[in-house]
Amino acid sequence: MARRKDPFTCPKCGTRVKEPVKTWTLVSPMPDKYGRITVTAMGSFTCPNCGYSWRGVVKKLKTGGEEQAEEPVEKRPGQVIEIDLSELDDID
Repeated sequence: MARRKDPFTCPKCGTRVKEPVKTWTLVSPMPDKYGRITVTAMGSFTCPNCGYSWRGVVKKLKTGGEEQAEEPVEKRPGQVIEIDLSELDDID
């Protein structure tokens, strides 16, 4: 599993930035299996030390839908049908 990088840390020099220069939101077009919509807050950062600019995810939020735990599905017993292949040869 990949580790999440801190979006407030400069990828070039490692300096910590206090806040993004600009922020905006992205809304997912499709809900997840619980009906929740993911809203992602993105940010544009500029390093005060080296001047490097980058973008990153500031925060993710899931909204709406039903938050229910998955219920185990009961298996219904099925009918077993056995066919003897030698009986198929006798049919005319």
